[in-house]
Amino acid sequence: MDGAVGAPGGGAAPVALTYVVPAHNSTLAIEPTLRALADRLADVDAEVLVVENGSTDGTDALLQRIEQAWSHPRVALRLLRSAKGMGNAYRAGIAASRGARVVLTADDLPFGFDDLDAAEGVDPAVHPVVIGSKRHRDSDVDRGLLRQVLTAGFGVLRRVVLGMRTLDPQGTFVLAGDWAREIGPRLTEPGYLVTTELCFLAERSGVQPLEVPVRLSPQHREHRSRVTVRDVRQMAVGLLAIRRRHASPANRRPAQAPAQR
Repeated sequence: MDGAVGAPGGGAAPVALTYVVPAHNSTLAIEPTLRALADRLADVDAEVLVVENGSTDGTDALLQRIEQAWSHPRVALRLLRSAKGMGNAYRAGIAASRGARVVLTADDLPFGFDDLDAAEGVDPAVHPVVIGSKRHRDSDVDRGLLRQVLTAGFGVLRRVVLGMRTLDPQGTFVLAGDWAREIGPRLTEPGYLVTTELCFLAERSGVQPLEVPVRLSPQHREHRSRVTVRDVRQMAVGLLAIRRRHASPANRRPAQAPAQR
């Protein structure tokens, strides 16, 4: 398993698509996810970068066994390691990616391949940031009243603190590869706010993310919300930190309306 990541792709030949999959205590989810990716990407020159980050449950050993048994020649499986946290994992994956497009997802593919299906009809030169968005008007992601209230509250926080127009900066992402590798070194958030930071930097540079509809997988519908008042407070603090960190107006451009497809 690779440790620190150097030059993008290590100088290897480019591929059409890179999936970046953070893996933290992922023994239950990661194997079926990798099988699904191998099946879906069988006819594509693709790579799957699994970034193990601080697991304590045997994820590391499981990934090494999967790598040894991997038998999908057109889908390269590469195992990386980063410090604990989604942000750390995504940065490592983006830096090591070779794809013309880079997908940032979760270890259990929360929307299946709805995000990729929608992005395949989008020109990455026009829309370098495509989001599988739970807030899209056509998405099917009902997770109960509490979750809806919290999501709306987080949206207000982002709008007030960051001036953000993106409705769901915490969805899954399909990025133009060159754009992702250019923005990657500017990402500093170690945890889940990294994609909010990514959207903030995109909007400030004049790139309005395109949000596309998704359907939440059945297993995610069954998850009860674990968000607490402490989480709301931490998000507010994190958003203020992002604003301070990227306070320079050098790349600021007028805000656009949220883009949906």
